[in-house]
Amino acid sequence: MSKLMSSRIAYGEALVDCGIENNQVVVVVADVSSSVKTDFFEKRFPERFFNVGIAEQCLVNVGVGLSLEGFIPFVNTFAGLLLRSFEQIRTCVGYANTNVKLVGSYAGISDYKDGATHYSICDIAAMRAIPNLTVIVPADAVEVRKFVPKIAEFTGPVYFRISRADTPVIFDDSHQVTIGKGQIIHEGDDLTIIAIGVMVERSIRAAQLLKKEGIKVRVINMPTIKPLDQNLINLAVHETGAMVTAEEHSIVGGLGGAVSEYISQVHPVPIEFVGVYDTFVETGLNHEYLLDHFGMSVEDIIKAAKKVFKRKNEYH
Repeated sequence: MSKLMSSRIAYGEALVDCGIENNQVVVVVADVSSSVKTDFFEKRFPERFFNVGIAEQCLVNVGVGLSLEGFIPFVNTFAGLLLRSFEQIRTCVGYANTNVKLVGSYAGISDYKDGATHYSICDIAAMRAIPNLTVIVPADAVEVRKFVPKIAEFTGPVYFRISRADTPVIFDDSHQVTIGKGQIIHEGDDLTIIAIGVMVERSIRAAQLLKKEGIKVRVINMPTIKPLDQNLINLAVHETGAMVTAEEHSIVGGLGGAVSEYISQVHPVPIEFVGVYDTFVETGLNHEYLLDHFGMSVEDIIKAAKKVFKRKNEYH
């Protein structure tokens, strides 16, 4: 898992492949094409590429118009800037249930140099609150590449969250993805870590270290946050009896909120959250530094796991 790969480049290449397979796939971008790698699509299919400039509300509405004409629009900008068009997403995408694929690149704190205005630590919370919207956060570049054609084939609005950073590769080409399904990627029965995005690889490392201390940790990769794979969560709840969630997002309203909302209704167990603790994140030396500094290190996951394991044993 030491090899690094760019998710945004994987996305750009997969988008071109989708365009080859389906001439209804079109791309709309808010003047950030070279950054989000939709320039690959522009060079191959200039007649199906639309740059609306730095106008995010217009960006979404152009995508909506294209979808109403039968096209499959992939609508692209930075995740932190996409929320400028929340009203259009709520009304014209969610409420109207249009077949728009919203792609938030530079997600989380991966745009480490540009500061709080360009980070997206509340986008999952906002997007999953909108009815009809499917929310997907891939764990690595391989999952990005695998999900793009699935999203193109899927009928309905989708929010697809992509990192700017070069991130560790977890999976190989044999990896299969299904919208709405998670996967167990590390076995254990003492507790479960459910993770998304870059935190999946860190959770695997935490589980391997905890195993040396005699704590057996199950790790679940949960790329679809909405709808959640409730069957997989339910199985983990009953078999391990304790949960940790790990996300590159605020602990308010994101993956932790989604998982705890569900388990509180079916089978409450001790749960701990790893993520950004309700604060604005500052600029830093690099992405890894910011993750470690703001509560998302491997050690932070280990501490949360030990805490929830202790709580489980006290509870029983």
